[in-house]
Amino acid sequence: MPAERGVKGALLTSEKARRSIRTKGSNVPWLTSIPTRWGITAAKRLFAERKERALPDDEQLSATQSHGVIRQSDYEYIVGRKVVRILQHLDKRRHVEKDDFVISMRSFQGGLERAWCRGAIRSSYVVLKPGADVYVPYFAHLFKSHDYIQALRATSNFIRDGQDLSFSNFCLVDLPVVPIAEQRAIAGFLDRVSAAVGTFIRNRRRLIAVLNEQKQAIVNHAVTRGLDPGAALKPSAVDWLGDVPEHWIAKPLKRWAAINALVLTETTDADYEFSYIDIGAVGTGFLLEQPETMRFGSAPSRARRIVRGGDTIISTVRTYLKAVLFIRDGLKDLIASTGFAVLSPREGVVPEALSFAVQGKAFVDRVMACSTGVAYPAIAESRLGALHIGLPPTEREQHEIVRHVECATAHLDQTIRQTQRGIDLVREYHTRLIAGVVTGKLDVRQLTPPGEGVESEEPIPFDGDDAFDEELHMGDDAELNEELADA
Repeated sequence: MPAERGVKGALLTSEKARRSIRTKGSNVPWLTSIPTRWGITAAKRLFAERKERALPDDEQLSATQSHGVIRQSDYEYIVGRKVVRILQHLDKRRHVEKDDFVISMRSFQGGLERAWCRGAIRSSYVVLKPGADVYVPYFAHLFKSHDYIQALRATSNFIRDGQDLSFSNFCLVDLPVVPIAEQRAIAGFLDRVSAAVGTFIRNRRRLIAVLNEQKQAIVNHAVTRGLDPGAALKPSAVDWLGDVPEHWIAKPLKRWAAINALVLTETTDADYEFSYIDIGAVGTGFLLEQPETMRFGSAPSRARRIVRGGDTIISTVRTYLKAVLFIRDGLKDLIASTGFAVLSPREGVVPEALSFAVQGKAFVDRVMACSTGVAYPAIAESRLGALHIGLPPTEREQHEIVRHVECATAHLDQTIRQTQRGIDLVREYHTRLIAGVVTGKLDVRQLTPPGEGVESEEPIPFDGDDAFDEELHMGDDAELNEELADA
């Protein structure tokens, strides 16, 4: 496939960059050493804080991790949903020019986002105006590099979703001074690699989606009709659920499982370390990304749901993502986002059977239908708990369904895992490559063909993911309520 050849080509090309490079100490912890031709300077010498208020003709912008700062109308096009437009009280918004950078709420995860157009954004964001020695595409890559993100994160001990980061925090992290021609070469090389990586990942995710559709068809039949094709059916008394096998029991989810039984409290030790699962890391029945290790003191405020082996997590915000995952034994200190509901099966309920039941098409569709909100469709815990599912009355029959589904889908699960592993490896390579190139550890000046390194007019997603940041500020309930109150 062309995408695979592109990734393999990038891998081979990057190896050529591992030549002997003359370096010097930088006295900057996150950079350690830099090429002798580079320098170090204070961030405020390269970027100034833009403080202008929004202009009357400014269009509302949205900060995303995968696409940078874009028009809200572009967000609507990509996501395929209308969102609430509010642009009153321009004194409460900041003006943004094309090629500025915006420090968003998720700067602790790499949220310094390049602005692709002019407009206005919420005043709680910090807007950075690049100076004459800045080639914007180069710094767009540098600001996404792992070591820089960690250095920026370390400037505050109280980061909650990046809200405490200010221009002063940004100025605490010194930056490399790189010749403009080399900035162009680096940006051109990384743009080419990022495009190949993005295409590779998108193609692999499409394959996973097809495989998962096949798996869900098997799951759905087993949890709505059972294993006996000749079994008599009866009305479930729930219109959207339809008929179920005659001897099955249909009752609200809250009677099959406890919901959100355990949570981390605000008094949790700041040094408590755990594995964190966010909404974007979960597909329907499988992980898209491995849990991230973090400490409570520097974790996002939504990292609160305690998850145990045998639980199932299901997304209650952005329900269109259909994020549902069964948690197997062996995972310790696992915490999920408050955007999930954690289902702990009650006595007499086989955990895997419960998980398959809430992955069924009828249940997932009903969750979406009962969600409210425009930008962030969500379902309340009480509403979720009132939705019905049907299960056999005995654990023996529940186990039979589980064994049948696991056997029938084993080959699909294996292929999904292998495909996801390929994505993880390419993403890991991409992260390391960016870190090496933007800090001068790899010399790519001779690897950018003539004509490349010219400023791109379109954003290139770094991870091949078209999903948007969970913390977008363009219509979520908190901001919406605040601005309506102001009005």
